[in-house]
Amino acid sequence: MHSLILRDARLVPVDSAAPTEPVDVLVEGGRVVEVGPTLHRPEGVEEVRADGRWLIPGLWDQHVHLAQWTLTSGRLDLAAARSPEDALQEVRVRVAEYPDLPVIGWGHRSAGWEREVTVSELDAVSGETPVVLISGDGHHAWLNTVALLHLAMPVRDSVVREAEWFAAYSRLSSLVGNDGTSSEAYRRTLDHAASMGVVGLVDFEFSGGVPEWQEKWAEGCDLLRIRMATYAEGLDDVLGRGLRTGDPIIPGDDRLTMGPLKIISDGSLNTRTAWCCEPYGDAYKLEYPSGQPNLSGAELRELLRIAHTSGLEVATHAIGDAAVAEALASYADTGARGSIEHAQMVNRGDVKEMARLGIRASVQPAHLLDDRDLTERIWGERSARCFAFRWMLDDGVELVLGSDAPVSPLDPWLAMAAAVHRSGDEREAWHGEHALTPLEVLRASVDGAGTVGVGSLADLALLDHAPLQAADSPADAAAHLRQVTVSGTWVAGRHVHSDL
Repeated sequence: MHSLILRDARLVPVDSAAPTEPVDVLVEGGRVVEVGPTLHRPEGVEEVRADGRWLIPGLWDQHVHLAQWTLTSGRLDLAAARSPEDALQEVRVRVAEYPDLPVIGWGHRSAGWEREVTVSELDAVSGETPVVLISGDGHHAWLNTVALLHLAMPVRDSVVREAEWFAAYSRLSSLVGNDGTSSEAYRRTLDHAASMGVVGLVDFEFSGGVPEWQEKWAEGCDLLRIRMATYAEGLDDVLGRGLRTGDPIIPGDDRLTMGPLKIISDGSLNTRTAWCCEPYGDAYKLEYPSGQPNLSGAELRELLRIAHTSGLEVATHAIGDAAVAEALASYADTGARGSIEHAQMVNRGDVKEMARLGIRASVQPAHLLDDRDLTERIWGERSARCFAFRWMLDDGVELVLGSDAPVSPLDPWLAMAAAVHRSGDEREAWHGEHALTPLEVLRASVDGAGTVGVGSLADLALLDHAPLQAADSPADAAAHLRQVTVSGTWVAGRHVHSDL
């Protein structure tokens, strides 16, 4: 365990009052053991001068797809594509430049396009170069015929959606190799997260599970705290190892632990597969006018039952209001514990039920910046029940924040700012009645930790700016949060980032 003493740090009052003047903070054995002015420095203990900077518990991103986020920098960015023609032109240019390399695109949002796309038009601009264009929500992909054949999928003239795509994603490495998800690439991603004050991630990647994380940990990816989720496909392996949520994956190291069972119970807004109580605004174009569940009620409950009896929490992806209601009913029927991931559109009664059951709401505020216009168009007045953070806090739901990277950037300050202002441009806040305060979003970003004090985990972030600075408006408060910089980050007392 690492020991250090931080001199002259200002403690940010997260859940309780803090001294108004700078103090010293002594860390030993992975915990804060003493706080006060002019503390004695034990022999051999590292000294760090905070010089009046602000100290908070380290930040967590509660929903990351780490391999996909790591790969994003090397992918063809299609976030700006406003039509199929825009995307096709980008592919045409990339294939002309690098005809021998597969094209993996990311970020297009076809829900805003005027027509459906076809495989044949992608074939026309790509020839024999494999092309896989992954939607910005991660729930479907537009592949050309060469890529379909390479990934052992039936040839068709439409996109690949939901469960079929999730199953195929794990085979992408056979097409592009593993260079983008090497341990070195992971380490760069983790280094960048640490530079933003992040000390922990919940990894929801479709990965190689325990053996893969053990290998990466041994190869230098032991920087932050990681909770590794599993999907149903990896559940037998996890249960065979006797792992329960919270158990260390590396014996004796509590930084890499078993997380929840992840269940994707419905689809997404962009793909029009989120399961809703009422039809979409453009339901006439859809095979399933209200979206649909990915599992039957019986299948969902069986997975929750197995997880619960095996000591695993459950993280249930539910975006539409019907999916949220069914997930909560399944938690109630089985006694399982855990979270609703996303909870994008909810009914007030279901929020109250979430609180009654003690189910966390794990939400990604930056999504509202991307989904605002589409939501208004296809969910209409139901947008008043979207990203309903105020209801959640007022009704006593435990709220935790994340990014869903790469759907949104792995940036906790962006997530906090989005929840405070609820606008990413010059427009007024979108349903500002659900906006949160800077203190509330900070509390939702530190994994339940309180004001740094004696007994706190030595997972710390030292900020160059006061995060709770008074502001004239939510817009100003959000702008301030986006500008916060981090001069030091520690995990279990170990320095994992420093700009001091």
